[in-house]
Amino acid sequence: MKLRIVSTAVVAGILLLSASSGFTQQTISPNEWVEKIGQGSVNWSAGYIEAVGIGAPPDSSAGRINARPMALRAAKVDAYRNLLEITKGVQVDSATIVRDFTVESDVVSTQIEGLVKGAYVVDQQYMSDGTVEVRMRMPLYGNLSGVIVPLAIEKQKETPPAPAPPASEESPAPVPPPPATPVPAPPVPATPAPAPEPAATTPAPPTAAPVVYTGLVVDARGIGARPAMSPRIFDEEGKEIYGSANVEREYAVSQGMSGYARDLTAAQSNQRVTANPITVKAIRSSGSGKADLVISNADAKAIFASAENEAFMKKCRVMIVLD
Repeated sequence: MKLRIVSTAVVAGILLLSASSGFTQQTISPNEWVEKIGQGSVNWSAGYIEAVGIGAPPDSSAGRINARPMALRAAKVDAYRNLLEITKGVQVDSATIVRDFTVESDVVSTQIEGLVKGAYVVDQQYMSDGTVEVRMRMPLYGNLSGVIVPLAIEKQKETPPAPAPPASEESPAPVPPPPATPVPAPPVPATPAPAPEPAATTPAPPTAAPVVYTGLVVDARGIGARPAMSPRIFDEEGKEIYGSANVEREYAVSQGMSGYARDLTAAQSNQRVTANPITVKAIRSSGSGKADLVISNADAKAIFASAENEAFMKKCRVMIVLD
């Protein structure tokens, strides 16, 4: 009987310790693209922003029963402050970050602050010195992108396409001399042409139907590309292949215009691009934020070989692989 009581007490103690020390942290996959920023990070693959806050109880409350709750409250305030700073630094497109919109509009600034205050605790740790460390999280897409992405789409419509790289400076090609004036040849008596023989009827070879793809995977490794909420893809001539012009807003808001990964195979098998994605290689990145990508004209032509392929882009079924 005593053994049973002791066992029950031990189990209860373990559960109490787990509840007071924090939550189980989620393991981040090596394939996830996580950007470390200040006292937190942006997980572009899983779609969330996190920040860490640390709080200590006031000296006057040391040793009192309310010391731990006061330290926890201070840690949350610190986490909210860090989370707001990280959120304002998130790259929206290749030329804009969230802070640019908050500076331009007090309404947007208030909306962002409200969303940050709605963040939730995913982990908390109580230290031996009385301080508390809290990790708070908010979604990258959904409410946040509902505020930012429409503004980015409107701004992108006013932004000129990515310019083609300048041609190399070489000596101009020599100008050919004008053609000599032809000397008319003496007339030759016309010879009647023989009657053509009837050609054999040969059936034309069947034309292969264009491949219908279910998504797009862009391998952007090795060109210094960076993630953004609203990336764009251009061909070599500067024509927009993917971006604000061919997405439906509801998909861009709910899941972002693109998913991100570090591994090509994982990106190709991601449920976002489903069963049969087309994979292309990015030639270079462009823009100050390095979020816009340029692909070859041949790859762009392959994407649009079938009119049905435009459907997957409207639904933002695009994955980008980064270093």
